[in-house]
Amino acid sequence: MRTLTFRPAYLRNAVPMEAEHLRIAMLSIHSCPIGELGTKDTGGMNVYIRELARELGRRGHRVDVYTRRHDPKDSQIIELNECARLIHLRAGYNGDMHKLAIYPHLPDFSCALENFTKREGLQYDLVHSHYWLSGRVGNWVQECWDVPHILMFHTLGAIKNLIGVGEEEPGLRLATEQKLVKTCNYIIASTEREKGELIRHYGAHPERIGVVPCGVNLDLFRPVDKASARKQLGFYQNAGIVLYVGRFSPLKGIDRLLAAMTYLKYNQALRLVIIGGDGHNAPDSQKLERLSRELGIQDAVTFAGRIGQEALPLYYSAADVLVVPSHHESFGLVALESLACGTPVVATKVGAMEAIIREGETGSILTNATPRSLADKIQSFVSRGHGEAHTTDAIRASVVKFGWSNIADALIEEYRGVIRRWKLGRAVLDFQEGS
Repeated sequence: MRTLTFRPAYLRNAVPMEAEHLRIAMLSIHSCPIGELGTKDTGGMNVYIRELARELGRRGHRVDVYTRRHDPKDSQIIELNECARLIHLRAGYNGDMHKLAIYPHLPDFSCALENFTKREGLQYDLVHSHYWLSGRVGNWVQECWDVPHILMFHTLGAIKNLIGVGEEEPGLRLATEQKLVKTCNYIIASTEREKGELIRHYGAHPERIGVVPCGVNLDLFRPVDKASARKQLGFYQNAGIVLYVGRFSPLKGIDRLLAAMTYLKYNQALRLVIIGGDGHNAPDSQKLERLSRELGIQDAVTFAGRIGQEALPLYYSAADVLVVPSHHESFGLVALESLACGTPVVATKVGAMEAIIREGETGSILTNATPRSLADKIQSFVSRGHGEAHTTDAIRASVVKFGWSNIADALIEEYRGVIRRWKLGRAVLDFQEGS
């Protein structure tokens, strides 16, 4: 991953574009950016879109985020801040739908989008779509509105199938992603790893991919005194607290984290707190709770359910270590959040972990993620403890460069570069047609 100048090669000697504010349409069709985090289709991507839109809006750029209406009680327009809005459009019936079930309704969403923008008299400088379903509509917008289309996949079907954990991704997704790589104007990847995957598995052109990492809200995610956080949450002051935050997808590797706890159960003062899921009655939650009983560690595991983002800093600060046991991550946003709260991270070698964790200082990365090796790393950080001001501040300082202000700067630079090349291409085309 590029260090945080994030200045692409094609801009290093360029004359800056005029500083006018941009008009940006974002598409997040299958998942609402303000949906409840930790549920099946709501995770880091939602945080990314919401925080990016707000940061761009704070700078005066006009941002409209379009999503499918998931709840009939949702207002059509929700203000994210003075210049950023979330706009719900109908596609299929109101309510939760499986991602693949949304695909046949994408033309309906496109029509609703066109009707809304015409009625409101809206025009945009570019469209930034998120995930392959949104990319499909983004390609339509690119042609109909004659604006550049920037796509961020967040996850890739080919990689998920290669890993072979969880449900196999359908051929429709792989074929659509293959086409989108060829037809969109530009791709934003969150890591150099993802850029390489796009090139190897989809034949993407390297010069049409920019790498900009995800960001973290440094105002929200900041250290809380460990003793105070534990008191507020009702945790024992002298217990070792291991934390997991995320969805309950098989790709997240929670089963091997639970298996790792069997090597630590001799430590009676150690507790694993798991945040996320669709509730205790959901199949994924029941499966994990049953596994904890089969492993004989149920007394050492707390399934805390979904926790609002505003409360997460308390949990991060109360924990001795956050564990990211995933088989795959496109980035791994929770690791950034934990580090911003001054809590170390033990993670598998996925996503951006190598770029955001300083081995042995702010956490550890496992190349051999067996339950035993995972347990050994967890134990080392629990034994070390944390919470002293100088240690906590040093861990937080390691990720300050990932604040949304820096990430927005990098993306605005990418946006302007894409628009500049788009206008140049249109000028050349007009010249050729006129000659």
